[in-house]
Amino acid sequence: MNSFGVVFRVALFGESHGPAIGVIIDGCPPGLPVEAEDFMTDLRRRQSGSVGTTKRKEPDLPEILSGVFNGVTTGAPVTIVTRNSDKISSDYDEFKSIPRPGHADFVSSVKHSGFADMRGSGHFSGRITWGLVAAGVIAKKIAGSADINANLISAGGSEDIEKAIKEAMDLNDSIGGIIECRVRNTPQALGEPFFYSFESALSHIIFSIPAVKGIEFGSGFRAASMKGSENNDPFIDNSGKTSSNNAGGINGGITNGNEIVFRIVVKPTSSTGTDQTTFNFKEGRMTTLQVKGRHDTCIALRMPVIVEAATAITMADLILIDRGIHGER
Repeated sequence: MNSFGVVFRVALFGESHGPAIGVIIDGCPPGLPVEAEDFMTDLRRRQSGSVGTTKRKEPDLPEILSGVFNGVTTGAPVTIVTRNSDKISSDYDEFKSIPRPGHADFVSSVKHSGFADMRGSGHFSGRITWGLVAAGVIAKKIAGSADINANLISAGGSEDIEKAIKEAMDLNDSIGGIIECRVRNTPQALGEPFFYSFESALSHIIFSIPAVKGIEFGSGFRAASMKGSENNDPFIDNSGKTSSNNAGGINGGITNGNEIVFRIVVKPTSSTGTDQTTFNFKEGRMTTLQVKGRHDTCIALRMPVIVEAATAITMADLILIDRGIHGER
C-alpha cells in the first residue's frame, strides 16, 4: 500500500525515471490557502546540489492538478505532481542481473514477479519522497503554530559532518547519519491509544522514508540504563511543563505539550562506488560490482526536510482525528 493516514490521507505515486511523480492528499480541509510557490522553500531544501549529494538535477516544480480553486483548498482530494526530466536510465541496466547489495532491486523483482521498474530504483527510490515534502507543506498549515525543525547532527559517526563527507568521497564510498527533530509549541493530547499513539503513527511514516533504520524518542535507548527516578519528568506547573524531557514530549503515546524530541538513524547510501563482491543471478556465479551513475555520498544530507514533512503529516492527521472526536479544542 502506498498511503498513510486516517483522516489526512497521503498517497504517493510514480517512479524515479517515469514521466512524473506526485502525491494525492485526501481529507484535506477546505479553505486552506495554497499556491504553487508555497511548496518551493521546502522542495528546494530536498534538492541536490550541495557537496555529497547526487549530480541529478530536477527542477521539482509542483503542478497542482486538483483540490485547489481560487487559491484555497476545496475539500476535494489535492493532487500535486512534478515532471521528471534529468534521467539516465542506462545506468541501471546491469542491476537486473546483478542486484545491488542493500537496495530493493532483488526483493522488488521477487515481490512484483520480475515486472518492477528498475530505472533509478523505480517506486522504491528516494525521489518518491518529493510527494511527502509537498504533502508536508499543506500539513504544516494544519499544524498551525507548531514549530517543526530537523537537523543532521552527525554523519559517518562524526559531528564534523563536512570532514566525514569529504573522507567518504575520497574513498568513493558512502556514509549514513543521525537526524534530530524537535517540535516546539506542540498541541497537547495528540495521539490515539492503543495502535495509533503519537509515537506509533510517527514511527510508521518515518520508517516509510527510504534508508531509515531506527528511531528513538527523548532519552531513547539511554533509558534502558537509567533508574525510574532519573528518567521520569517531574511537572513544575499546571500547564504540564516538566523539569526534564526524557519522555520527548510524549506520555502514554499522547503529546504532553512539552517539546517533542526524536532522533532517527539513516543508513549509508547503498549505491557506493567501492567494489563489492556479490552474486550474478543471470550467470549463476559471484562477481565484482561497482555501482556507476549519480548517487548521494550521504543521503541523510537531504533528509531533514523530509523528516519535518513526515512529522507535520502525522500531526495533521492526529489533529483532525482529535477534532472529530472532541471537536475544536
